[in-house]
Amino acid sequence: MIGIVDYGMGNLRSVQKALQRVGGDARIIQTASELAAAKKIVLPGVGAFGDAMDRLRSNRLDRAIVGAIADGRPFLGICLGFQMLFDVSYEDGQHTGLGVFPGKVVRFDFSGVSAQPLRVPQIGWNQIQWERLCPMLTGVDNGAYVYFCHSYYVVPMDAQIAATTTDYGYRYVSSIWKDNVFATQFHPEKSQAVGLKILENFVRL
Repeated sequence: MIGIVDYGMGNLRSVQKALQRVGGDARIIQTASELAAAKKIVLPGVGAFGDAMDRLRSNRLDRAIVGAIADGRPFLGICLGFQMLFDVSYEDGQHTGLGVFPGKVVRFDFSGVSAQPLRVPQIGWNQIQWERLCPMLTGVDNGAYVYFCHSYYVVPMDAQIAATTTDYGYRYVSSIWKDNVFATQFHPEKSQAVGLKILENFVRL
């Protein structure tokens, strides 16, 4: 069973339907005990980092997620669920994340970078460029287009965990992979055939 973590912030049904479409037994879960029973875990999310972390902690889901990752269960983080894996976010202040990986979450800043200021948030289709081979990207072309919707992005301390990067004014890390953890800034569930292939790869792990 693939457990999709419901903490009140995320497009859960679209993630669930996309996983089911590629053969996954995907169920929405809300408690630490339900998470403990899941063989694989998906942490989606849309919204503010600080509020999301507060909700995870209030249900003790933060510890359950970190424990499941430490146990080696396959884990997929999406958008905000990707960002929360890191130490700290500077979205509307400073907020502590799950701390699975060292790094920070910062806002796009194009001052002095681009002659033509880019829109923030980044909304729409953009390309992902491989940084290294990754099981979750099997069958996905280098330079494939996927769907983004975000104002903040991750800066990992360890550049070696980057799976893909994306150019939006400058190049940033758009997905990571290490051991049993894969996470994306983009939305696979909204990325049509490319996104479904990524989710299918997760289901087949």
